[in-house]
Amino acid sequence: MLRNESLIEDLKGDEAELVAIRQDLHTHPEIGLEEVRTSEVVAKELARLGYEVHRGLAKTGVVATLRNGTSRKSIGLRADFDALPIEEATGLPYASKTAGKMHACGHDGHTTMLLGAARQIARRKAFDGTVHLIFQPAEENHGGARIMIEEGLFKKFPCDAVFGAHNEPGMPVGNFGFREGTLMAAVDQVQITIRGKGGHGAQPEETVDPIVAGASLVMALQTVVSRNVTPHERAVVTVGCLKAGAACNVIPETAFLDVSLRYFDPEVGAMMRQRIGTLADGQARSFGASAECNWILGYPATINEPASTRIAREVAVDMLGADKVRDIDKPFLGSEDFSFMLQERPGSYLMMGNGDSAPLHNPAYNFNDAAILPGAAYWTELVERYLKA
Repeated sequence: MLRNESLIEDLKGDEAELVAIRQDLHTHPEIGLEEVRTSEVVAKELARLGYEVHRGLAKTGVVATLRNGTSRKSIGLRADFDALPIEEATGLPYASKTAGKMHACGHDGHTTMLLGAARQIARRKAFDGTVHLIFQPAEENHGGARIMIEEGLFKKFPCDAVFGAHNEPGMPVGNFGFREGTLMAAVDQVQITIRGKGGHGAQPEETVDPIVAGASLVMALQTVVSRNVTPHERAVVTVGCLKAGAACNVIPETAFLDVSLRYFDPEVGAMMRQRIGTLADGQARSFGASAECNWILGYPATINEPASTRIAREVAVDMLGADKVRDIDKPFLGSEDFSFMLQERPGSYLMMGNGDSAPLHNPAYNFNDAAILPGAAYWTELVERYLKA
C-alpha cells in the first residue's frame, strides 16, 4: 500500500464532516476582505483541534500554529478562502445563498483540504518543528497575500518554506502537477478614461465622440502583443470592459476601458505598459479627445523555488506513484497572489486535480469533494517529510 492510501484511510472517518464544511462554505460565499463568517468557521475549527489561532491579518486572515518536538525548523501551508462576484448557475442543493457571489474558483475546497490536514497533523504529531497554517483572504482582487505580509505575516510566523496549491479542472482527482521556476504570469490592470465632447446623436460633427475613440483604441491594443512582444515571449492584453453612453441618440462625454495585461518577464511588462499608455494617448488625440490612464499594478509572476519544488514533487511520487505526478511543461497565463509569499520565502505552488469539472471562474463550476482527502493527505505528508521527526 502506498503511503497516501494509508493516510487517506486514516482520514476516512473525517470525510463526511469535511464535505459538510466545504459545502457550508460554498453556500455562504464571501468576497475579498469581507470573509467574516468564513474566518469564524475556520478559526473555531482550528481552536478545537488545539492550534494556537491568530486572527486579524488582512482583516479576516487566520494563522494557526502547532509546535512539536525541539527543532526550530518551520513550514507554512497556505489556503485562500475568498469567493468571486459571480452569480452561481450550478443548481446544487448547497448553491450560494448570496446573490451575485459564489465560490467559482474552489477556494472553499482549498480551505477544507487544509482543515482536513490540520486534523491529521494534530492527531499524529509526527513532526519535529513548527507548522503554520495560513488561511488567506482576498486572493482574487485585493492581493490578500501582500497585505498579510505587509502586516507582519513572516515576522510573526517565520517559515523556512511556504507551500500552496490550486485545484485544476481537467486533471484527474488524486493527480498532482509541479513545475520548477515560473508557473504563472504577472498581471497588471489599467483603467482608461477617454474624454471627448458630448452632444446630440444627430449632430456628431459638433461633438468629439469618445466611443469612436474607445473602439479604435480597443483594436489598436490588439497590436501590443502581435507587434511589440517577441514571439519567444508569451503575453496577453485583454479589454474586459468598455462602457460609454446610455442612449442611442446621445453622444456621451466619456468612455471607460478596463484592461488587463499578463506577462512573465518584467521587462516585457514595462514595455507593454509604456506602449499601452502611448496608444491610449495617441488614439484619443487622433479623434480630438484625451485619455487618462490609471494603473493598478497587480501580482508578480509566480516563481517556484527549485529545491522546494523537488521536495514537494518527491513527496507526491512517494505517496501516489510516479503515474499520478505530472510535470507542467509550460507556465499558465493565469495569476496568483501566492507569488508575493514566494518573493519573501522559498517555496512552491502546485496543482491538484479537480476531475471533470466546469472551468474556473465559470458560473457552473464546483469544487470536487472527492479531492478533499487526497489534498489533506498530501499536506500532512509534506509537513511530516519537511519536519522529519
